[in-house]
Amino acid sequence: MAAAGSRRVADGGGSGGTFQPYLDSLRHELQHRDPTLLSVVVALLAVLLTLVFWKFVRSRRSSQRAVLLVGLCDSGKTLLFVRLLTGLYRNTQTSITDSSAVYRVNNNRGNSLTLIDLPGHESLRLQFLERFKTSARAVVFVVDSAAFQREVKDVAEFLYQVLIDSMGLKNTPAFLIACNKQDIAMAKSAKLIQQQLEKELNTLRVTRSAAPSTLESSSTVPAQLGKKGKEFEFSQLPLKVEFLECSAKGGRGDTGPAGIQDVEKWLAKIA
Repeated sequence: MAAAGSRRVADGGGSGGTFQPYLDSLRHELQHRDPTLLSVVVALLAVLLTLVFWKFVRSRRSSQRAVLLVGLCDSGKTLLFVRLLTGLYRNTQTSITDSSAVYRVNNNRGNSLTLIDLPGHESLRLQFLERFKTSARAVVFVVDSAAFQREVKDVAEFLYQVLIDSMGLKNTPAFLIACNKQDIAMAKSAKLIQQQLEKELNTLRVTRSAAPSTLESSSTVPAQLGKKGKEFEFSQLPLKVEFLECSAKGGRGDTGPAGIQDVEKWLAKIA
């Protein structure tokens, strides 16, 4: 028995012995190769692996740093999207699909966000919101300040759904209501828009909470916004909702600069 064991050890041990000639050949090749060439190959492999790893990490971070631009049709979402990315004015039309691009924020850290412009059409907006909401680091809800008075109910209904979905996420996103088109004389102020939205949302939450539970989109999300028994205010929400005024078109016509500096500052703050 001892002799047999000795033979197995001498042969390289079971299946290991089968590969021994290949290992010896590889060792021989490495020993006779130019050491400089081997160093270059190893260095190139290290650089390649580093680049692959960096790209993987960056793509993951980018997917977790999405900013959703949502709102009704003609609120100016797409023009705001273009202005943020290029600074230029462009004629836009109603979107039927999403658009996304990397946006580099104006801060000293060199951070970037992925802006995603979602369609505002009534038949599309909820399905696109459902698709992208889990990747949202922030939500920019764009309101047409000039048409707000006649659209207030539609704005409130969509905002209600966006807020409910945002509160149902594991990590609640930063939330901005951008009161756009302030260059138009009849535009409502951010303060007035906030007050009217609070009234409409207060009415909506009473209506929705009284509806049968089977009509709720998910049993895991809050049944209503704010504090029960109190008039609704945005300050009652578990996520911070900020309001600001902007003008994606600008006040000097198509060739003038946009009035979106406050939006840019907000994006730099949350990046």
